[in-house]
Amino acid sequence: MTTKITFMGAGSTIFAKNILGDCMLSEALRESHFALYDIDRDRLQESMQMLDNLNGHINEGRARITAHLGEPSRREALEGADFVVNAIQVGGYEPATVTDFEIPKRFGLRQTIADTLGIGGIFRALRTIPVVLEFSKDMEGVCPDALFLNYVNPMCMVSAALQRAASIETVGLCHSVPGCAEGLLRAVGMERTEHLQWRIAGINHQAWLLEITDAGTDLYPEIKSRAAERLPAFRRKGAFAIKEELRKHHPDDYSRHPDYLFAGDMVRMELMLRFGYYVTESSEHNAEYYPWFIKNNHPKLIDEYGIPLDEYLRRCVDQIEGWGRCRDEMLENPCLEHTRSIEYGSRIMEAVITDQPYRFHGNVMNTGLIPNLPSLANVEVPCLADRNGIQPCFAGNIPEACAALNRTNINSQILTVEAALTGKREHIYQAALLDPHTGAELTIDETVSLCDALIEAHGPLLPAFR
Repeated sequence: MTTKITFMGAGSTIFAKNILGDCMLSEALRESHFALYDIDRDRLQESMQMLDNLNGHINEGRARITAHLGEPSRREALEGADFVVNAIQVGGYEPATVTDFEIPKRFGLRQTIADTLGIGGIFRALRTIPVVLEFSKDMEGVCPDALFLNYVNPMCMVSAALQRAASIETVGLCHSVPGCAEGLLRAVGMERTEHLQWRIAGINHQAWLLEITDAGTDLYPEIKSRAAERLPAFRRKGAFAIKEELRKHHPDDYSRHPDYLFAGDMVRMELMLRFGYYVTESSEHNAEYYPWFIKNNHPKLIDEYGIPLDEYLRRCVDQIEGWGRCRDEMLENPCLEHTRSIEYGSRIMEAVITDQPYRFHGNVMNTGLIPNLPSLANVEVPCLADRNGIQPCFAGNIPEACAALNRTNINSQILTVEAALTGKREHIYQAALLDPHTGAELTIDETVSLCDALIEAHGPLLPAFR
């Protein structure tokens, strides 16, 4: 029987190439039916053309590819699916993402990425969850046994809403875990060995590197010694200044220089030295998950730690411009190539089809997997995929300091999901008031006013809250 893989948000052409191109390189998946769904006709056609090129060149045309535009064809796209990949962005760069940054700025609240926590993460969740729940309703009717692979941020909130309110099997996927240990070693100037082992658990973007060993030897003492030696001097000079100097003196390879890597990761280094463990997601992300790094009354911290305010806006612009540059290569090249990516998606689908187990880190509800985190938390833990679907693994208690930091984020995540599932405006206010960065900068009244301003600005992108 042919495997059907439905890709929601297929207008994300480069990501569709990664996930579905990976499938074309899998013997178990290359003859699948790929059903592409999007609400943007032009982007959908572009992805269809790109995948036709890829299918013809690397897959001998063995996959079947269909395109499905807009809500009237959504159930058709989902009907009979074995797997559903979710990569939508509700509201896009404009107006939604720009709104998430610009209105908080008027209240004195600055952000870096705004897609996981904080005011930006809360409102991204509030406009995304209703749409994804509509997908789940269709799936319950036309493909109730399909596995839903969620790649959409805010990962914890979107995945938790599905796992709490829908009957379909869902797992959230993020690529912040696989490169964590090696990235840390590079940043402190240490070499990776073939015997490197590591263990990670926590919540998405704030999971903890609990162990890192080389042939049984604990590497943390050496890592922390190197970080402690460098961090004060780097802060005095300033991360931005260090990176600019390296660009001048090492123009060909500055981005691989350990000093450049360390200067770009000083928030995580500080957290590791203060709380004992390195965190999976980048410093620009983590800068806005705590009350200590982006502070109007301590502006020097921005230069010290190299915190890139408005970073996600710049990335969006770069991606839009980048697509303009690579568009013709993707769409007009009948010899389009692809190398299998680091994404989990194809390997999970392959494991389910072949019953050959695959281990990965997934985002699932905390059914006692990390006992010292709340049961309503969505946690990131090792999981096993095989013919039985997704089987999360028991991780055990994490260090109490790490759990405490996780809880400060989980509080806001739970209340955001409550707002989305109940339609109660008060839960939006509560989620924002419990956000560590927002609470460190704004008063209660300012926070409520900011939420009201964002609700009004997003307008029809949000459901009605009472």
